[in-house]
Amino acid sequence: MHKKIKYYFINKFETNNIDKQDKQTIIIYRNYSSETVNEKLILRIKNYCKKKGVKFYISNNIQLALKLNLDGAYIPSFNKKFNHLSYSLKKKFKIVGSAHNLREIRMKEIQKVDKIFLSSLFKKNKNYLGINKFKLLSKLTKKKVVTLGGISKNNINKLGLLNHSSFAGISFFE
Repeated sequence: MHKKIKYYFINKFETNNIDKQDKQTIIIYRNYSSETVNEKLILRIKNYCKKKGVKFYISNNIQLALKLNLDGAYIPSFNKKFNHLSYSLKKKFKIVGSAHNLREIRMKEIQKVDKIFLSSLFKKNKNYLGINKFKLLSKLTKKKVVTLGGISKNNINKLGLLNHSSFAGISFFE
């Protein structure tokens, strides 16, 4: 079993939530409610994460992640662009992305993500997979899969049934 990497999605900068994380947690900043990107805020989060020894990615802006020398970027399922494939990436720079079905898994493979966040495992929404469908879809890619969606302290032990040690979330970490 690989080491358990955890991905924590944030949409605002709160040091107390970052302070609770261990070095196996990667912070992903995603703020879809604002049209403009606040580079100063992203740099503040980056510097704080660096001071804490935690990696930091931003969502949906690979170019900015590279410009600001971040650890990586997250491509949401709705992003179908390929322009990042022409960028020159640093060796340690990682790109991860999310998918909810086989078509989106194939899109993330074409986008050459390092890992695919497969959603939604537990959260009962329009993308709900449940354990069986999740297992089936995760076997259809050679990419590493990260579980996402409704993971809580009550169901985290069920991740052992999936053979995937990494997971992502929001409320789990708060």
